[in-house]
Amino acid sequence: MKKNVIVSLADANYFPLLEELIDSIKRFKESSNTAICILDAGLNQDQKEKLSNKVDEIKSAEWDIEVPQFKVKGKEWLKSQVSRAFLPKYFPNYEKYLWIDCDAWVNDWQCLELYFKACDNGKLGITQTIGPGYKTTSKVNWLFGKLALVKSQNFKHAVKSKIGYDKARKLAFAPHINIGVFSLEKNSKGWSSWQNNLSQTLKSGNIFGSEGLAINMSVYIDDLETEFLPLNCNWITSNLLPKYDTQSQTFVEPYLPNHKIGIMHLAAGIWKDGKDMRVDKSIEIEVETLENKKLIKSLRFSI
Repeated sequence: MKKNVIVSLADANYFPLLEELIDSIKRFKESSNTAICILDAGLNQDQKEKLSNKVDEIKSAEWDIEVPQFKVKGKEWLKSQVSRAFLPKYFPNYEKYLWIDCDAWVNDWQCLELYFKACDNGKLGITQTIGPGYKTTSKVNWLFGKLALVKSQNFKHAVKSKIGYDKARKLAFAPHINIGVFSLEKNSKGWSSWQNNLSQTLKSGNIFGSEGLAINMSVYIDDLETEFLPLNCNWITSNLLPKYDTQSQTFVEPYLPNHKIGIMHLAAGIWKDGKDMRVDKSIEIEVETLENKKLIKSLRFSI
């Protein structure tokens, strides 16, 4: 019986990305001991049949917390903003859960081992979106030269979600946590903390981003014990592009010591001429090598 599971979610539009994520996992021999389970948020029948030969379980994602229909507007993929906080409900037969967004792919198996280790003893394994090369963490508008209007992602979502200004201020300058990759044990208190906060953020805030705000509340307000992992364990390409190691033929961090990227995450997209690389795999961009040369490459997974 497999004890660890990797979970993701997709609709029909993001199915190609989901396939790439699964292929990027299964190319490692270590993956044979790890289950892969999928939440279906609008896959078609052909896609589900194709997946059935690659993964252990497929379950239909639900609205685990009631959300007004006017907020949904037919976007079933928004279930990912709710259902990922309830993974043990969908897939109860595992001990450790590792969520990876379908617009990410695995470049180094050691990164996954870190996530499964990080969530020992009920801790949350996750990364913060801050590190070498990040030039700003929050946006501020200065009024009259000395008054500041804070525009941090956490603060904006917190105010809109009406969780209270005391909590919003506490989150304002906390390093933002990206929920696109995380790990938790089945019996962790983190699930209930996250679910309770999510119930609160969904009442007044937007669906999109609500689960991210909720997990930031769990960490920075509820003091959920957290193991913060290196940035290469969830490398968000829209924040900072990686470099390419031509000798090892792999993507690496752009600053010394140029650690290998563990998980490449195309969150927010990589855009060129108005087209998103997540939607159009033919999109290629300029990437710098360790020898300071320029390559034209895609950041999508390919064998």
